[in-house]
Amino acid sequence: MDKVTCLAYILYQSSKNQIVKDKAIELLNGDVTLNELKKSLQPYFSQAEFQMNKNQYDKNSVQEFAEKFMLLEV
Repeated sequence: MDKVTCLAYILYQSSKNQIVKDKAIELLNGDVTLNELKKSLQPYFSQAEFQMNKNQYDKNSVQEFAEKFMLLEV
């Protein structure tokens, strides 16, 4: 899994805040950049990066998250 997908998954799963969940989906779909997200959601983003660097996530769950929320345009 790539960094962006992992961060989006961790952000989505780690928060009950709907704004954070929406931003995680936007990150997954490329609607917001990592830098923009880092500025607007600093505490959430820092925690997500820490969890990602420690490999504290299930890769199968990340894949299921991406399949569920990634929008494909044709």
